[in-house]
Amino acid sequence: MKKLKPTHIMGFIISAAICSACFVLALNVLEKKNEAKYNNFKVKNIDALEDDPAVWGMNYPLQYEDYLKTVDQERTKHGGSESIPRTPTNNDPRAKVSQSKLVEDPRLVTIWEGYAFSKDFREERGHAFMLEDQLYTLRQKVGQPGTCINCHASTYKAMMTLGNGNLEDGFHKLNKMPYFEASKHVKHPVSCIDCHDSANMNLKVTRPAFITGIKSFKKSIGIKDYEVNKMATRAEMRVFVCAQCHVEYYFKGNEKTLTYPWDNGLKAEDSLKYYNDMKFADWTHKKTGAKLLKAQHPEYELYSQGIHAKSGASCVDCHMPYKKVGAIKITDHHVNSPLLKVGASCRTCHNKSENELEARVVSIQEKHLEMRDIVMDALVSYIQKLSNNQNHPRIEKLREYHRNAQYYLDFIEAENSSGFHAPQEAARVLMKSMDLIRKGEDLLSKQQ
Repeated sequence: MKKLKPTHIMGFIISAAICSACFVLALNVLEKKNEAKYNNFKVKNIDALEDDPAVWGMNYPLQYEDYLKTVDQERTKHGGSESIPRTPTNNDPRAKVSQSKLVEDPRLVTIWEGYAFSKDFREERGHAFMLEDQLYTLRQKVGQPGTCINCHASTYKAMMTLGNGNLEDGFHKLNKMPYFEASKHVKHPVSCIDCHDSANMNLKVTRPAFITGIKSFKKSIGIKDYEVNKMATRAEMRVFVCAQCHVEYYFKGNEKTLTYPWDNGLKAEDSLKYYNDMKFADWTHKKTGAKLLKAQHPEYELYSQGIHAKSGASCVDCHMPYKKVGAIKITDHHVNSPLLKVGASCRTCHNKSENELEARVVSIQEKHLEMRDIVMDALVSYIQKLSNNQNHPRIEKLREYHRNAQYYLDFIEAENSSGFHAPQEAARVLMKSMDLIRKGEDLLSKQQ
């Protein structure tokens, strides 16, 4: 028998090692393929009105785990909220809150004088806090309507129950209630049921105010009888499920019906015209006597005017980007700032380093805030001057300048991207505000 040479033995060992590695690799690939194919297991049948996210989490544990992370409070340079400890009381059991914007920027107290927002307004926290922060804000002392709960809780089940299966009827019943009565009908902050159909997990719009509002907007651009849950594309739904709440709105009539002012379009001047035509006002300024409007978080409206919307990027693409968990690709349900996950949120489209992309965003926001501050200082100065000239012969025109200028500024200030969603549009609206302030100042100087 021939003896095996050392080189032959070494070759055999190497070949065996390679074969073994290939076998392990093949098993791993097969395992990953199976893992990707069966990315969730139906542990429980989810009822069409199940609003508890923990129940949905039995079937979708990875998404539920992310959802629970919205309790995190992590700041970016120009956004987010820090956790401030406080001593709980019988009226407010919260041990932690976010910092007060009124303390950070006292100009807001002057701008909103005579309105509930001048008493309490804090940095926005994650979705996990949306219900409790609304329940315990000092603004509740003025007696807020049940309408407010539409965007601060999981309301689909409550509306369907109150309406005996008719969503629209339940929506109107919830709006008419005092806030604390309405709050008894809800248990959770935004939940899976607010954006998904439990039967097939398709995205769906559940807020009647948005269903009506988007129908009005579509009509303004020539699309009649628009039914969002039947006619919207999947790409549009990845925007619309967020736009159900991240919008400008008002309470219509004695019934306090939640309404989106989109009959004329989505731009700031479109909603201002809507309000001016119907002579609507949220309150009368305590010092100037102007009948004013309070804008509310119009993220969707500003986003719709920006390059990301025009390019087809949705809210979900940036705030809930895809991520890999093993071999599974899921949508990240830890909804937060894209700046906290630049690699997944931004680098999918932009071939730049994370540091470069983050610096670009911060630069846009800082320029925006510089412009915002200039306009805000000008408005505060105008309010003080107008307060001292209540006997001016053209006081109503001066108040009109105050009303319109303040709405433009507040439309941009209330929007939560620090201008990033549409930088040029934000700058344009701020300049419209500044122009109205300038005209008011000019008129004030003419005592005639």
